[in-house]
Amino acid sequence: MSDEAAEVAKGGRGGSIRFKLLAIALLPTLVILPLLLGITIVRWNAKFDATLITKVNGDLTIAHQYLSRILENTGEHIAALGNSARFRDVTAEDAAAMSDLLETSRRDLGLDFLYLADRDGAVLASAPVLAMPSPKNDWPVIVAAFSGKSSTAIDIFDNAELAGISSALAERARLELVPTPNAVSTDRSVETRGMVVHSASPASLGDGRQAALVGGILLNQNLVFIDTINDLVYREKSLPEGSQGTATLFLEDVRISTNVRLFEGRRALGTRVSAAVRANVLDEGKVWLDSAFVVNDWYISAYEPITDSFGKRVGMLYVGFLEAPFTRAKYETLLMIALAFLAITAASVPIFLYWAQGIFRPLERMTGTIAKVETGDLGARTGLSLARDEIGRVALHLDHLLDQLQERDRQLREWNDELNARVDERTRELQLANRQLEATTKQLIMSEKLAAIGEITAGVAHEINNPVAVMQGNLEVARNLMGDRADLARTEFRLLDEQIQRISQIVTKLLQFAKPEEYAGYVERHAPRDVISDCLPLVRHLLERARIEVSRQDSAERLVLMNRTELQQVLVNLIVNAIHAMPDGGRLSLRTSDEDRNGRPGVAIEVADTGVGMTGEVLEKVFDPFFTTKRQQGTGLGLSISQTLVTRQGGRISVESEPGRGTSFEIWLPEAS
Repeated sequence: MSDEAAEVAKGGRGGSIRFKLLAIALLPTLVILPLLLGITIVRWNAKFDATLITKVNGDLTIAHQYLSRILENTGEHIAALGNSARFRDVTAEDAAAMSDLLETSRRDLGLDFLYLADRDGAVLASAPVLAMPSPKNDWPVIVAAFSGKSSTAIDIFDNAELAGISSALAERARLELVPTPNAVSTDRSVETRGMVVHSASPASLGDGRQAALVGGILLNQNLVFIDTINDLVYREKSLPEGSQGTATLFLEDVRISTNVRLFEGRRALGTRVSAAVRANVLDEGKVWLDSAFVVNDWYISAYEPITDSFGKRVGMLYVGFLEAPFTRAKYETLLMIALAFLAITAASVPIFLYWAQGIFRPLERMTGTIAKVETGDLGARTGLSLARDEIGRVALHLDHLLDQLQERDRQLREWNDELNARVDERTRELQLANRQLEATTKQLIMSEKLAAIGEITAGVAHEINNPVAVMQGNLEVARNLMGDRADLARTEFRLLDEQIQRISQIVTKLLQFAKPEEYAGYVERHAPRDVISDCLPLVRHLLERARIEVSRQDSAERLVLMNRTELQQVLVNLIVNAIHAMPDGGRLSLRTSDEDRNGRPGVAIEVADTGVGMTGEVLEKVFDPFFTTKRQQGTGLGLSISQTLVTRQGGRISVESEPGRGTSFEIWLPEAS
């Protein structure tokens, strides 16, 4: 018994059916659905993060627009003042009146300084009174004003320039630097420069001279400015509970105005931005949209560079909101999805298993029964007493078919034994006759034997064909009734189809032997090497399992005239017999050559093995019908049918063998004309 047969006999196939059915049904639930769920979660997570980035980008846009509006309003207000009738009237009065007007306007416009200077840089009036009589007048905004155009920009004033305007401004700009992790290293300990909204507008004096009206707002520690941005961007309830919005103005990488808290009660003034953000925004001029560690926590952050009137990047505008509440909400959502999936899976799997019981139990029994019959146990049955569904009816038909098959097999063997006894008796009687008639007598005996076996075989084959047709019909009905659910048992239906097909093939062989003239296929021309090449894939699994080496030598150039399927049948039968003769491996030789016999051109095909060989007694009976050395696997018809097929085409098949040295079968067929 082969390893596969032993596995079948132990019920291994039944376990396989159960496993495959469960795998087919649970694969979508336990593999495909989790995979799709994982892909969906990954995509949702990416979309979620992208949404946060989109929001913070929108927040940065609002902050940018507010800063631009501050610049625009400052320029418009100073230009309006310079063009006002009141300003023109005061220019005709003394400097004290002008200073009073500038002071009043400075307070009304929310400016930190406002002064009137001539083209030489001399201050004609100021509010407050400037400590420096001639402040720097080569700023691009002032140069533009003297050219007749109003201009507003962000400019960086050093501490001396701020002190020249007001000592209070110089003091307000001063910030102690706070050591900050991940920031660019620096030797500085204090920031004294000031970031100023700097605006200048052309003005005309009473005597017709050109002047410039210059004003500005210091943004260092300008908490009203930064809190207004934060209130505009992050209105009440615009963020989830637990999150908070922040806004910051940087002079280079130093926070000079912010509502980010260093700790409770103190803003993070003087802290610095990380080296990565500085390099991306200040050095490369890019907008940063990503998660960033801000002072003491992670924020969804947006930074954009600020350029001064010289076109140089001098600072950054930042808005962002706390990331933790969004992350927590995201993980809670993912956890709920996972728990819901597990709950649905836990509820659906037992329901399927209950439904599956009614399918795989009869299928397992039928598969196990067929496997036992394959190993020679013709008494094996499914044992199902009731046909509750289509599969149950197929099982009952299988039992009925096996009953008939067992009975016909018994009768056939009895008749064969009886016939063999008669032939032996007749042979012994004829052996006493004249030896000159021996050949004729053997031919008569064989003809009588073949005729009798042919009649018996034809009857058996026709008896078996009827229940096989019933099984095939009911199996197709079962498949149609199950509809799409038939895919769940695809493998089992395939096994039933294969076994029914095998029974049909056995019946066909019997009929082919009994009535060869009725089963002769149409003949056509073939190259033997091509037919051999078509046969090898059919037996490749047997060759690999037995570790057999195949050697080919195709030297034949002629074509033969024979039905291709019948020639394949003959070659496959000889190759399979050779494989069975080499259970421990060996060499299978396949040769073709052009060869003339009795003056007729033809082709010789040799199938040789290095197997166990045959004794002389076996050689004498090797082409006899129903003679086999494989009691549990063979029918004894293979070589007999092969001889009939070859002889019918005017060819012959011969064999040479020696125990322990292998066997060689040779087929000779005439050349196709």
